[in-house]
Parts: sequence; structure tokens; C-alpha cells
Amino acid sequence: MSEMRLHDPAGNRLYLNAEERAAFLAAARRQPARDRTLCEALHWTGCRPSELLEITPARVDLSGGTIAVRSLKKRKDASGSAKIVFRSVPVPPEFLDTLNTAHGVRESQASRKKSALPIWPLSRVRVWQIVKRVMIEARLPDAPHRSPKGLRHGFGVHATVQGVPLHMLQRWLGHAQLSTTAIYADAVGKEEQYIAARMWG
Repeated sequence: MSEMRLHDPAGNRLYLNAEERAAFLAAARRQPARDRTLCEALHWTGCRPSELLEITPARVDLSGGTIAVRSLKKRKDASGSAKIVFRSVPVPPEFLDTLNTAHGVRESQASRKKSALPIWPLSRVRVWQIVKRVMIEARLPDAPHRSPKGLRHGFGVHATVQGVPLHMLQRWLGHAQLSTTAIYADAVGKEEQYIAARMWG
């Protein structure tokens, strides 16, 4: 298994910084409803595109303020059998309002059939294309971090900068090992320098 990194071998950043995340979110909010909610869901949950495509209305807790995401990385229980792991990720109430309005989440939850259908019935390639287009519109530089994975890593770095405990972030991101999540703590120093430089300027 390859080790997760926040910089490529040439030292290029593989995550969106705070300014880029804000620009992406602003650009997403100018999109049609489907693309806007898709981008916002990735922004607010840090989930992988393949995990996003499995989200159904039944997994959206409008009153609890969370979205249940199925971890698609293979896990095994004590007997060695594959197990299904869900994680509940808290999201802002405003996003849930937007999601409900755009996709009729509450109405779909009243129907067993509708509540089991994906909110975004798209392919992974289509999700990648939408995210990439929005990132270009947000004027993010043409660099390795301009990707859905850069958005996920940006979520992890942002959460760490904001003081979210690593064990909680581990759960939100669906990492099997805390050591994987700990890479985000390594990036905090660089982000703090960036924030400090803006303060000094």
C-alpha cells in the first residue's frame, strides 16, 4: 500500500490551502444546483468521489446535522471477512438546507424506494470533471493539488488547523489507522506560516 503524502516528490503541495478552499466554495455556489451540492458535499465532508456517489437521502440526517458516508476502503473484521463501515460527518445546517431544497431530501426520505437512490447518479469520471471545472473557475493554479484528492486533503489540513482532534478527524475521513491521519498535523506548521505571513503583510 502506498504511503499517503501531502507533497509530491518535487515538493509540490497536494492539498488546497484555506484561501483556495474558500475560492472553490465561492465558485461552487455559482453553479447549477446539482454541481453546487456535489462540490459542497466534497468540501464539507472530505469524502472521496466514489463515497459521495453512494450517498442517498436515507443517509442524510437533517435534524442531527450529519451525513453518513460508507467507507469504501476495504476493512476486515476479526474473522478476516470484509465489513461495511459507515461514518457520520457533521456538516453546516446551511448546507443541509441547500441539499434538501435542491434534491428534495426530506420528501425522498418518506419513500423507501426514493430514499435508497443516490443523490448524485453520476460516474466517478463525471464527478472529477465537475470538480476540476469548478476549480478552474475558482482560478486555482494548474498544479497537482487541483483535484478532488486535493480537496479531501485540504479538508484534513483545515480541520487540523482549526484544532479538530486527530482521532475525530480519523473517524470523519474514514482512515483505518491514526498514523494516516497524523500526516495532516505535519502540514499545520506550513499553514501557520502562511497565516502568519498574511498577518505580517
